[in-house]
Amino acid sequence: MKTAVIIGASSGIGEALTKALVADGYIVGICARRLDKLEALQKQLGAEYVHIRRMDVTRTEDVASTIQDFAKTMGHIDVVFNNAGIGFMADELNLKQELATIQTNISGFIAVALASYKLFQQQGSGHMVGISSIAALRGSSDAPAYFASKAAVSSYMEGLYLKSLKAKNSIAITDIRPGFVDTALAQGEGLFWVASPEVAAQQILVAMRKKRKVVYITKRWVWVAIALKLAPKRLLAKVL
Repeated sequence: MKTAVIIGASSGIGEALTKALVADGYIVGICARRLDKLEALQKQLGAEYVHIRRMDVTRTEDVASTIQDFAKTMGHIDVVFNNAGIGFMADELNLKQELATIQTNISGFIAVALASYKLFQQQGSGHMVGISSIAALRGSSDAPAYFASKAAVSSYMEGLYLKSLKAKNSIAITDIRPGFVDTALAQGEGLFWVASPEVAAQQILVAMRKKRKVVYITKRWVWVAIALKLAPKRLLAKVL
């Protein structure tokens, strides 16, 4: 039986991934801070297909034991979707919000990534899918901590990929970089090419199956990525 764990599954992309994976025959372990949301999703999809655990990734000391608990319950874990994240628009820079973003999006992400990688080493195989963002490519005046955190996520995923490559093991690493997806994180004016969480989830699963290294969601965001990499800072100041 195929198995997966989704970190940050209570809404948005994580919830859509849960539904898509169950429909594809997976047994799925889901976790998030909001236990009531997880319980509702489990009730909808069936307790025989969905296992739930409450977990706050900022409590980094609890992350490894939660993932090991999922592995024990399900027998093994084929893929972990590292999806937890927050972000704030920073019209006025707020230290508490900026540090909360770093704590969740970097410290929490790394805690999940390390626990997953070590589990896969024990198993002899596994696949880690990290949800980064198009925001990883440049900085932003509107959300500096969020953009910086996603750059860290993508860089860390590349580091794990290189580590796996050097070790010649069977651990796959996929860096998912969504553009705008219709979730609570999609804030501000001028949004375009906004994908539904369901469309994003389906494209993420295609990338997972193909074991792609870096994927933009939806596909046409690759053109935005190219433009962002080439754009001078004076132009970025007008749009980001």
